[in-house]
Amino acid sequence: MSEWLVLSLTIVATCSVVLLVAVVRQRRAGGEDDPTETPDVIEYMTMMIGVVYAIVLGLAIAGVWEERSAAEEWVRQEAQALHEMTERATGFPEETRAEITAEIDAYVTHTVDVEWPQMLDEGELTDEGDALLVALRESVAGREPTTVREITAYQGLMDEAAAVQEARVGRGQSAESTMPAVVWFGLIAGAVVTVGLVFTLQIQRSGRELLLAGLFSALIAFLLFLIWHFDAPYARALGDSAEAFRTLFPHATGEG
Repeated sequence: MSEWLVLSLTIVATCSVVLLVAVVRQRRAGGEDDPTETPDVIEYMTMMIGVVYAIVLGLAIAGVWEERSAAEEWVRQEAQALHEMTERATGFPEETRAEITAEIDAYVTHTVDVEWPQMLDEGELTDEGDALLVALRESVAGREPTTVREITAYQGLMDEAAAVQEARVGRGQSAESTMPAVVWFGLIAGAVVTVGLVFTLQIQRSGRELLLAGLFSALIAFLLFLIWHFDAPYARALGDSAEAFRTLFPHATGEG
């Protein structure tokens, strides 16, 4: 199901429930319902709770957006470091360069074709990917440089291999959900309380107030959807999250 369809259905369902409750409550109250009977303290409490919940929503959105940016950066760093390794491998003899390049291509192919789907579905990396990276680093470390050019290339390869390892770990951590279940419980419970307080102010007396109540509920539903959307950056927020690999290694990912 499309994410935008999920959003649309969520907003429609939320507004429908809020408006239905408002209409039913108004009919049951009938002419005995006097909006002026709402105590002033209720208005202050509603305002305070709304402000606190708005701050919590803002912090949650900022948090998942930051994690999204970090996830995108980890992928870019990993792909760029692998690309730099292929470039620095030219400092070695042809046979050594071809072997290192082949191992890099094997790692990239596995990452895009095998590891990425598992990362999206299960939120974790593969053991085979770890093994391929270890083999690549051991292959680089096992080369004995003999010339000044090879020494320079060797040090660069080792630095970039360490950068790949660091980026891979970061990518694995970013694949998991960043919002704990208890936070989600607080966000949803806060939304129910905040919307519920609207009815304590008896906002159901006119079409304009019904419209405002519906729009308010729709806004909260949209913000919660936004948090959910960014909470899984590789699966939802980044589109083609493996684009950096496809761009720098088109031959290994089947794009070239």
